[in-house]
Amino acid sequence: MSRIAAFGIALGAAAACLAAESSRPHIVFVTGDDEYRSEYTMPALGRILEAQHGFRVSVAMAKPTPQSNKNIEGLEALETADMAVFYLRWRELPPEQMRRILAFVESGKPMAGLRTSTHAFRYPKGAEFEKWNDGFGRDIFGQRWLRHHGHTSTTAVTLVKEQSGHPILRGVAPSFNVRSWLYVVNPLEGDCVPLAMGRAVNPQTEDAGPQPVAWTKTYRGARVFFTTMGHPEDFQVESFRRLLVNGILWAAGKDIPPGGAKAAFVGEFSPPPSGVPKRQ
Repeated sequence: MSRIAAFGIALGAAAACLAAESSRPHIVFVTGDDEYRSEYTMPALGRILEAQHGFRVSVAMAKPTPQSNKNIEGLEALETADMAVFYLRWRELPPEQMRRILAFVESGKPMAGLRTSTHAFRYPKGAEFEKWNDGFGRDIFGQRWLRHHGHTSTTAVTLVKEQSGHPILRGVAPSFNVRSWLYVVNPLEGDCVPLAMGRAVNPQTEDAGPQPVAWTKTYRGARVFFTTMGHPEDFQVESFRRLLVNGILWAAGKDIPPGGAKAAFVGEFSPPPSGVPKRQ
C-alpha cells in the first residue's frame, strides 16, 4: 500500500470518528455550588452518561474554587449543547457569563436542575439580573428558595403512586432514604408534576409536611426535570442515581429501559463532606 493510500485511509478513519463524536448528544453541566460538592458529583454523573448512555459531556465550573461566586469557566460549551444540567447556588456572575446561561435557557432546549438551583443567583437590588434571583428557580424549575428542615435532619422518599407508570420512575425503589434535608417547595409553580415526595426525618424546624422532591415541568416548550435532592451522600443511593439519570434521559427525549437506566459509578467517587466554607 502506498503512503498516499495509507494516509487517505487514516484520514477517512479520523473523519469518521469525528463525525461519530459530533453526532452524540452534547450535555453541559453548569456547576457553581459551595455547599454540596457539585464539582465532584456532576462530573461523576457526567461519566455515567458518557460511558453508559452515549452522551458527549462538558462541565463548566466555578474557578478558581467553588466558593468563587463571580466566575464560571467553560460556559461557551452551552453554544453547542443539546441539554444543560444546572447545580448552582447564589452566584453573581458577570454579564457576559450570565447572558450565555440565559441564551441557553431561552433556547427551548431541555434542562435539569438540582437542589440549590432554586436559588442559583444572588444579585444585589437594582442589578441587571436581579429578577433571576427568584425567577431562575421559580420560572424555569418550579420554585424559588423558601426554607429547609435543618442540617441534621434527613429525608424519607416515597414515589407518587399515581405516577408509577412514568418512565423516570423505572427501576427506582418505591421508597428510600437520603441525607438531603428536606426543602419546602409547596406549592410548586407552573405545570409541575411531582414524581416523588419527601418527609422530613427528625426536623430541626417546623415540619411543613410532605414535599415534592422530584418533578417534571416544561419551559419554553422543552422538558425539564428537577430534584431538591443532591447532597453528596445521596449519590451513594442507587435509586437516587437512577432517578436522576432517568430524569435526564427523559428530558433529552431518550428511551429509558423497562428496568431503568444504568446508573453504576464509572471510576472512583469519594467527595468531601458537605459544608459552606468562606467564599473568595
